[in-house]
Amino acid sequence: MDVIPIGALAALIGLATGIVLGLAARLGDFCTLGAIEAATYGGDHTRLRMWGVVLGTAILSTFVLAEGGQVDLSQSFYHSIAWNPLASILGGLIFGYGMALAGNCGFGALIRFGSGDLRAMVVVVVMAITGFITLGGPLSELRIFAFPQRDADSMQGFAHLVAGQLGVSPLIFAALVAAAFFWWGLSHDGLRRDPRRVAWSVAAGLSVSFAFWGTSALNDQSFGAVGVEAHSFTAPLGRTLMWLMTSSAGGLNFGVGSVAGVFCGALIGSAIKRRFRWEACEDPRELGRQVTGAAMMGVGGVLAMGCSIGQGVSAFATLAYSAPVTLGAIWLGATYGLRRMIEGFQPD
Repeated sequence: MDVIPIGALAALIGLATGIVLGLAARLGDFCTLGAIEAATYGGDHTRLRMWGVVLGTAILSTFVLAEGGQVDLSQSFYHSIAWNPLASILGGLIFGYGMALAGNCGFGALIRFGSGDLRAMVVVVVMAITGFITLGGPLSELRIFAFPQRDADSMQGFAHLVAGQLGVSPLIFAALVAAAFFWWGLSHDGLRRDPRRVAWSVAAGLSVSFAFWGTSALNDQSFGAVGVEAHSFTAPLGRTLMWLMTSSAGGLNFGVGSVAGVFCGALIGSAIKRRFRWEACEDPRELGRQVTGAAMMGVGGVLAMGCSIGQGVSAFATLAYSAPVTLGAIWLGATYGLRRMIEGFQPD
């Protein structure tokens, strides 16, 4: 901290763990919408069951670190802000539907952008702008009026709720939940026979817990100047765009490093697989659909306080109340959006 500014250190943690997450997506096929599409319409549940390993790893490693005093979950906004169920449901549904229209979530768009897809760049930029419009721009007052945020009176998580009721360590409940996820994921024969995907699923989960670990250490050393957080790709996209243009929006921080890391990880993974190629949109209707979807994701992600990765993995790693509700709403919104798109291409 005497040599490198605290914000830059947080960005380096985001960069390092983000690269791992980007590689997991590019080399391990970890993708939210891809898992939903393959399971719902392709009958292949392998990518879906990867989520069991990812979540099992993230939950177990995060709570082991928390039990050892290395992660302070109470400083995470998933626990320090009182959960609003309506915001989770509505935001998740909007985000999921937008994800189906755009063809990717914010995380997936970063991965595709790192593989040379210029359509994904449009999704990233539009999502970043609309997210900031909702977070601190013209729509912020309406958002605050409809979904006011207040400080939580207690930890907003299942593990801490059960621990308080039974007088046991939160790690015990977290370990049981993690074991259930591991069993669900690895009970699928297709995933068990694919060690590459299993390994990258573990790496994706560890990238989240290590992000909590690193930011917790900086939070302690900086007396709260750095927040305890892990990967999410709604507001951080806007902060990254603002920083690139003006070096403002909080300057270098974990989110900026995370976005850069995922992009770099995707770029490295594409080079390893030799699948980097420039792509552009040739159909104006497709571009319009993707822009609309990106705008919906920006709004929905801010309302839900996280995206498919932010709530679906990072918040889930802390067993926050919001995580399963938001992830379920995203799933429903995406499934409905995919169905509408498929039916729209069917002849009358």
